[in-house]
Amino acid sequence: MSVLSPAPALYYGLLAFCLLLGLALTALAWRRPRQRQRALRMLAGAVAAAALWFTAFPPQRQLPAARAEAILLTEGYAPDTLRQLLRQLGAGTPVWKYGTVENAPKARPIASLLTLAEQRPALRRLHILGHGLPTADLPLLKALIVRQHTGMLFTGFRSAFWPDKLALGEAFTIEGAVDLPTGAKEAWVVLHAAGGARDSVRLAVASHGSFRLRYQPKTAGLAIYALLLRQSGQPLLTEPVPIEITSPALPAVLLLAATPSFEFKFLKNYLAEAHYPVGLRTSVSRGLVQTDFVNQPTVNLTQLTPALLARYAVVVADAGTLAALSSAETQALQAAVRNGRLGLVALAEAAPLPRNALARADFTVLPRPATPANLPALAWPDVPGEARAPLPAQLQPRPNLRPLVRGPQQAIAAASRRVGLGAVVVSVVPETFRWGLQGHLSVYASFWNRLLQAAVPPAPEVARWRTGTRWPRVAQPLTLHLATATLPPVPPTVAALAGGPAVRLALRQDTRLPEWSTAQFWPGAAGWHRISGPGRASFTFYVYPPTVWQGPEVQQRQQAAMIQAGNALPVAQGASAAIDTVTETWPAGWFFGLFLLAAGYLWLEEKL
Repeated sequence: MSVLSPAPALYYGLLAFCLLLGLALTALAWRRPRQRQRALRMLAGAVAAAALWFTAFPPQRQLPAARAEAILLTEGYAPDTLRQLLRQLGAGTPVWKYGTVENAPKARPIASLLTLAEQRPALRRLHILGHGLPTADLPLLKALIVRQHTGMLFTGFRSAFWPDKLALGEAFTIEGAVDLPTGAKEAWVVLHAAGGARDSVRLAVASHGSFRLRYQPKTAGLAIYALLLRQSGQPLLTEPVPIEITSPALPAVLLLAATPSFEFKFLKNYLAEAHYPVGLRTSVSRGLVQTDFVNQPTVNLTQLTPALLARYAVVVADAGTLAALSSAETQALQAAVRNGRLGLVALAEAAPLPRNALARADFTVLPRPATPANLPALAWPDVPGEARAPLPAQLQPRPNLRPLVRGPQQAIAAASRRVGLGAVVVSVVPETFRWGLQGHLSVYASFWNRLLQAAVPPAPEVARWRTGTRWPRVAQPLTLHLATATLPPVPPTVAALAGGPAVRLALRQDTRLPEWSTAQFWPGAAGWHRISGPGRASFTFYVYPPTVWQGPEVQQRQQAAMIQAGNALPVAQGASAAIDTVTETWPAGWFFGLFLLAAGYLWLEEKL
């Protein structure tokens, strides 16, 4: 006597139960006294018995499927695109989901892309729907052909650009673009800094969502500003804007005036209030000079010697002083500039520069007509307000000149030129102190900061760090680049400023550029991080949470997918077009619902 195994016993036992149930319900419906709705009750009984059977053992069907293709769902995928792709490839084409994907009940979750090769060895092409895969995960696909399909329309900041570091006194500027919601007529972008809204701009549909905001930081240190997108008075999105405001060592400035003038006196007072080390030498009469020192010790300024010039980074002199320099002073000044130890700012008049002036042949001064009643307007990048001043002359354009300040009709009012390792700046703008007297001190500061920065000698080369991406993310590998002459004997370390252990960085020297080294770092938390080393070198960078700045992240993913598609090997002719069939089980929930519907009808009809 053979004994059935548990599975066959369950199969045949449930089959017999469903057949008996169907026959019993049919017989009861036939023998009931009331003849009304007899046929419907008999049909409902048969349907209930059959639905109960198919709930336990649902039937199977054959579906077409692409043999070498699959679909991967990521965040922001469009269901319409998925349905259209399934109609094209076949309803049986496997569908996976990666990451935090919602509303995809039929997709199988996948924790690692490496399992794709294990589950489908014949896979050759992968269709990615949505925002795409993280850039660090794409190399795991290896030789697969990747095809990125556009997801749902993105709403928010598509791009944004601002400096990671900014010297105190410079203006902070952020610009970018916004993708407005469908049907939106206008929106506002607001920059929040130092506890309040500092600048805002109204966006219209015609502007394509472009914006540019500006703010003048008041204190140094690490700060996190906020960029707010607002519509109809309601905030739509807020993104962090980390910025490091530095306080670099201010260069020492030597002022040389041929005669007492309010221009140099006002400049000395401004630099002193800004904490610059300043020395002022004013010629009172032949062989008699007057000196003044602020924020530095007193020295002898009678003669310009190499030892004296080594104390300063920039010399600001008028044309009269340059013409009166002796041969030894001229040689000392020129040698200091050419060797990159000093920068020169020359204040020219409406006449050619003195013969002993550096780069005189490139700085040709052209007189201009008499100044009209309305003073001409001057312009330079990030000028904080209207700047008007008399302009008795202009500089002739030359290929070696870099214009710094322009006047009417693009006339050059100030320009710089490299001379050896240093720089020379020539300005023909007189009486800039009037801006300060008129209350336009920000314009005055911006003008002189631009001239001094152009003349300051370049800083000596030190170890420099930079991040391999503009948007470091938590739990994503970050490549750190170090530029230094030799590898440090002690590995540098990186740590989160909020707290946590310091991680040593294993440097790998670049074989093509020996001065470059790279290290991999996996951030474990969002916020500010600091690299210490080599030596006294220090570098601070910000790690973003995964939920912010999705617009730039989506663009990076799409660009990386295009590169991956170009680097992958081509699919063999006809391999991806081959259609196969797969066996799929009908959803058991449909038959259970049909059973409840039939049983509910039998119960309700009996009560009525």
